[in-house]
Amino acid sequence: MAATTYETVLEVIHYTDELFYFKTTRNPGFRFKDGEFVMMGLDHFSEKLQRNKPILRAYSIASPSYAEYLEFYSIKVQDGPLTSKLQHVNVGDKILVGTKPTGTLVPDNVKPGRNLYMLSSGTGVAPFMGLARSLDIYDNYDNVILVHGTRKIEDLVWKDMWLGLNEHELYGELVQNKFHYYATVSREEYENEGRVTTALFDHSIEDKLQLPHLDSEFDRVMICGSIPFNEDLQNHLIEKGFVEGNMSDPGTFVVERAFVG
Repeated sequence: MAATTYETVLEVIHYTDELFYFKTTRNPGFRFKDGEFVMMGLDHFSEKLQRNKPILRAYSIASPSYAEYLEFYSIKVQDGPLTSKLQHVNVGDKILVGTKPTGTLVPDNVKPGRNLYMLSSGTGVAPFMGLARSLDIYDNYDNVILVHGTRKIEDLVWKDMWLGLNEHELYGELVQNKFHYYATVSREEYENEGRVTTALFDHSIEDKLQLPHLDSEFDRVMICGSIPFNEDLQNHLIEKGFVEGNMSDPGTFVVERAFVG
């Protein structure tokens, strides 16, 4: 079993019937890089074993690495082994958090460049919630673009903060007016409609934000979403000359393969 520590729930927000957020304490010795994930979960008493058997799953850390707390963003799966229980946590409850964070969506795995695109669907936006508030990512790029695709408008739960990030009292100086946000909705009428993949393929994102079209020579991409989402974007980028990066050899794009966001 992965090594874990207990953290205390500080805040819980239920955004919709399917999405919720919670904040926990952070062990002073816990270190991670923006964009990483960690094993996280709950103690569960096993009738068969007659003892606690932790239920752990990989969760992106949504808070920036300098924060004194940890943030997580999750779907609610009513019959899921973990989220069927996790969605009912309250302030003061104990959460298990792994001690060894990891992941591919870290700045070191991507070369510096002109524009950094962070492409996400659903709760795959979670690692970018930390990266967009990172201390140093804006020093490596002219622009940082967060693209988030959801089924419904109500699923764009952090929309107001993203739209105001450049002028935010805490993050404004950090992002240096380099942050851009593009949200698209696939099942309701919205200013941008359809899937992230389509918006990238037909350059709707760049055209809307008045940015040059995506170019492997200058631009960099991070991807986190469902398996089909990841695969479609990865294949498209490779066709366009992008090269996948990793911890030993930074590239022009990276994709999180550890879990479905």
